[in-house]
Amino acid sequence: MAINLKELSKKPIPISPGHRACAGCGSIITIKLVLMAAEDPIVCACATGCMEVVTTIYPYTAWRVPFMHNAFENAAATMSGIESAYRSLKKQGRIGKNIKFIAFGGDGGTYDIGLQSLSGAMERGHDMLYVCYDNEAYMNTGIQRSGSTPMCAATSTSPVGKAAQGKKQYPKDLTRIMAAHRIPYIAQASPHRWLDLMTKVQKALRIEGPKFINALSSCHRGWRVPMSNSLEVCRMAVETCYWPLFEIENGVWKLNYRPKTKVPIIEWFKTQKRFQHLLKPENAPAVAEIQADVDRRWSELLQLCGEKIAP
Repeated sequence: MAINLKELSKKPIPISPGHRACAGCGSIITIKLVLMAAEDPIVCACATGCMEVVTTIYPYTAWRVPFMHNAFENAAATMSGIESAYRSLKKQGRIGKNIKFIAFGGDGGTYDIGLQSLSGAMERGHDMLYVCYDNEAYMNTGIQRSGSTPMCAATSTSPVGKAAQGKKQYPKDLTRIMAAHRIPYIAQASPHRWLDLMTKVQKALRIEGPKFINALSSCHRGWRVPMSNSLEVCRMAVETCYWPLFEIENGVWKLNYRPKTKVPIIEWFKTQKRFQHLLKPENAPAVAEIQADVDRRWSELLQLCGEKIAP
């Protein structure tokens, strides 16, 4: 069913105001959009991380849907058990309605410590949607670098100094790692293109089997951007092709958005103080190296999606 703003405005919001997320937090915007997109009753789990911490401070909860707390590494494993129990109870005739299952995890709980449980759940074929709200570091514990942190980004554990200019490694390509699992549906999304994100969630929830959506979610504390720019900085990540929007349905790759003019990566760096050191002339070679990597990956994606390759 197409998303109708008028109908959407009448729908109860599944996550309540009054949570402790920062103003302008991209992750809570992502989670709200995901929950609002669901058409059937849902059960959620969330790995320990920013969103678990700010929404479930004992004895309060902001979740207006059934929710299970998880340790850092096991949101996917927990949801596997819940989904298995549901299938058993439904087979026994003790549950009649259709229920959907959504597990959330930040990049730390997904790219790194939770990768094993996510991989296992996807490989076993559990009927669940896993959403990674990717804010590119371990933000709630002190802005430590993660497997998703961009190259040269300054964090508390990859600082800028004489020995290094931020993180020394490129981030993992988690979306392609999920593609290697050959699950029915995989997508990359961004909250600034809310309709694209919500449409992908609805599509994923209608597909039986394991699904994965990786959503870029800005963090004003870690990215060092004004709270009011949380969605603008996500938009710039997409316009530079650093974070392309695409989906893979049953092995078929599809590009969802192609910028009219590909913006140089330096323009995305200018929006965030974690990259401020890259604006110095002596770091121009590092910027050029990252731009070359973005260009290469963008060309590869266009090929996979059957799109015309052009500058």
